[in-house]
Amino acid sequence: MSDKRREANGERLMGKGGFKELRVWQNGKDLAVYIYQITNAGDFAKDYGLKDQIRRAVISIPSNIAEGDERETDKEAVRYFYIAKGSSAEVLTQATIYCL
Repeated sequence: MSDKRREANGERLMGKGGFKELRVWQNGKDLAVYIYQITNAGDFAKDYGLKDQIRRAVISIPSNIAEGDERETDKEAVRYFYIAKGSSAEVLTQATIYCL
């Protein structure tokens, strides 16, 4: 059955192999691990507010990608992918402020 036909029947097409196979999820997970590592060292470790905020934001990136991929429809999935995109902007902003 073609993808267009499957979509017309209401079947999901995104993440056919599961979210762990999505490169964007893998990159988000790797970024989260990296942020956790660097926020345990130096001045970053002492700034509890920023450390906690950037950790919450970075963990939501792969989490929202995974949740979106598990949703019933592509429309729902895309909503979670946009949330992950917003969290990425949040992490970038916080990292930029810290590096100033």
